[in-house]
Amino acid sequence: MSGHNKWSQIKRKKGALDAKRSKVFTKLIKEITVAAKAGGPDPDGNPRLRLAIQLSKAANMPKDNIERAIQKGEGTGGDYSEVTYEGYASNGVAVFIECLTDNINRTVQNLRTVFNKGNGSLGTNGSVEFLFDRKSVFVVRRDPEPPLDEEELTLQLIDGGAEEVVFEDGHITIYCAMEDFGAMQKQVEALHLELESAELQRIPQTTVTVEDPEAVRKILHLLDALEDDDDVQKVYHNLELSEEVLAVLE
Repeated sequence: MSGHNKWSQIKRKKGALDAKRSKVFTKLIKEITVAAKAGGPDPDGNPRLRLAIQLSKAANMPKDNIERAIQKGEGTGGDYSEVTYEGYASNGVAVFIECLTDNINRTVQNLRTVFNKGNGSLGTNGSVEFLFDRKSVFVVRRDPEPPLDEEELTLQLIDGGAEEVVFEDGHITIYCAMEDFGAMQKQVEALHLELESAELQRIPQTTVTVEDPEAVRKILHLLDALEDDDDVQKVYHNLELSEEVLAVLE
C-alpha cells in the first residue's frame, strides 16, 4: 500500500505541475497570437513576437503550438482585447491586472468574484495605476565561468539604456525606461546574454508591509487566484514581505 500511496502522491504532484504548465502555455499562446496580429508573423521584424517566441521556447512549448498561435494571429482567431483592471486586496494592498480576453464580461465577472472571495475590491480605472511606474525589466542568466567584469558589462548595458543593473547569484536584472525596451532587447542580443525573461512591468512607487502572517496568506491566495485565471496575463501589487513574515510562511 505504501507504494500505491507514493504513486498517488506523484500523480497528484505531476497533475498540478501539468496544470500549471498548461496555464503558462495558454498565456504565452495568447501573447504570440496578439503579437502576430499586431506586428505581423515575421519575428525578425516584430520584436514583441520575437520575444514571445523566445519565452515560449524557454518554457519548453512545442514548436507546433508556437506555429499554430502565429497562424491564428494572421487569421481571424486573434480577436483578443488587451484590457487592464485595478483593485485592492485587504490591508490596502494595491493590485493592477493585465488581461488578454475574447469576452470582457466574463473576465470582469471572474475578477470581481476573486476579489470578493478574497476580501478585496475591484476598483475603477485609475484607482491604483498612479502607484506604479512602468519599466522595462530584463533578466539574463549569469554563468559562473568565465568570471564576469561587472563594471564593463554595466557600462555596455547603460549604452543600451539601462537605468539600473542588479547582479545576483545566477542572474542579472536590468531596469530601463519603457520606451527603451527595443533598444535594450537589441543590446542584450548583441552582448550574447542568455535571456530568461523580458517584459514591461509595473514597479510600485511605495510598498505596503503586512505583519500578520495569516493576513499575508489571504492576500497571497487572492493574488494566486487572479494569476490562475486564463484571461489574466500579469498581476502586479505593492505588497512587501518582511523577513520575519517570510520565515513564518516558509
